Amino acid sequence: MFKSLVNYCKESYDELVHKVSWPTRSELTNSAVVVLYASLLIALVVFAMDSFFQWVMELVYPH
Repeated sequence: MFKSLVNYCKESYDELVHKVSWPTRSELTNSAVVVLYASLLIALVVFAMDSFFQWVMELVYPH
């Protein structure tokens, strides 16, 4: 069992070092910017929908 665990660790290391293609710093930065803008856009859409439904509920159920 211990030998299979060591073999698994060696194969995992070999795959991470030799077979995985890691992004460059500029690719990673560009991806992070895209995720940031997409997250902000989704947050704004959810905020707008929430505000709209709150306005509708206040019309239906006035204070």
